[in-house]
Amino acid sequence: MQTELTPEEQSKDLFFERLARLSEEMVAKHGKDFSMGALVLAARWIAENRIGQKIS
Repeated sequence: MQTELTPEEQSKDLFFERLARLSEEMVAKHGKDFSMGALVLAARWIAENRIGQKIS
């Protein structure tokens, strides 16, 4: 039985698809270490509410 996704679930799926493509591009161009580090750093910035702030 297949259920229909909610608009929120559809939106999240699209973000996961975009994130997967970006991750694949980063790995191909700069390797796994850079890609993982960049994603971890982004997660840290989100956790610290630093998204959108200038890096000093």
